[in-house]
Amino acid sequence: MRTEMATSTGASGGFKDRLSYLLVLSRPRFWLYLAGPVLVGAAAAATDLSNLYAPVTLALVAYFLVPANVFLYGVNDVFDVDVDAANPKKDDREARWRGDPVNLAVVVGSGVLGVGLFALTPQVAWPWLVAHFFLAVEYSAPPFRFKTTPFLDSISNGLYILPGVAAYATIAGVNPPVLAILGAWLWTMGMHTFSAIPDIEPDREAGIRTTATLLGARWTYAYCAVTWGLAAAAFALVDLRLGGLLAVYPLFVFGVARTGVAVDRAYWWFPLLNTVVGMLITFGALWSIVNG
Repeated sequence: MRTEMATSTGASGGFKDRLSYLLVLSRPRFWLYLAGPVLVGAAAAATDLSNLYAPVTLALVAYFLVPANVFLYGVNDVFDVDVDAANPKKDDREARWRGDPVNLAVVVGSGVLGVGLFALTPQVAWPWLVAHFFLAVEYSAPPFRFKTTPFLDSISNGLYILPGVAAYATIAGVNPPVLAILGAWLWTMGMHTFSAIPDIEPDREAGIRTTATLLGARWTYAYCAVTWGLAAAAFALVDLRLGGLLAVYPLFVFGVARTGVAVDRAYWWFPLLNTVVGMLITFGALWSIVNG
């Protein structure tokens, strides 16, 4: 019933209306969650500034900035129609799925477009790209639908850093340090689980089981602090400066928990925090390049 309503709601409308809807669906506030790791990975791997504006680097940034987000969040919305009917985030900041054939074709086409990256990147990057697209689909879609299994929902969000690993491997010709991958993966686990706190009640009402619904808000804060603390420790073993920078995340969650700031408000501060941290890491890598 809800699927039918969603289908009829947005099937009509002009080009501007459809474009506006797809823009909202792609979560512009979160575009850098995929493109940002590409920039960080490329900067970390580069030995010369020319590496950063090589065609393959620009192609990776362009794809993971917009089309990859249309695909990721489109798949999410397609399989969350019933759940999203009761989700207050869909009332203003996000959009409920409009299931007409054109929107579906755009989402599928955005995924197919990503196949072209395999023709541009070396084989060392392919496993990371395959893993990204697999998790981007199976996080929301059957048969695995990782988002409905506590802890697997958190772990599967490593999909966000895999474009950055692929970018590093593409430029350097080798994989990044294992500890850097582990630290980044732990960071995404904390990021995902913190963002699930505002959804605890809607998910419980819909019968969805997540790490956050299992632990409850208080213990979810603790889980995020632990994963982010471990992420900072892993990065510190790569470079102490990275570890110090990543330490802002456990401090952030501790501050939110202790001050009583509404988590659904703090959730929307995340893009700014992540942008600043990613920018500092990228600038640090660029400084190293410029200074030889």
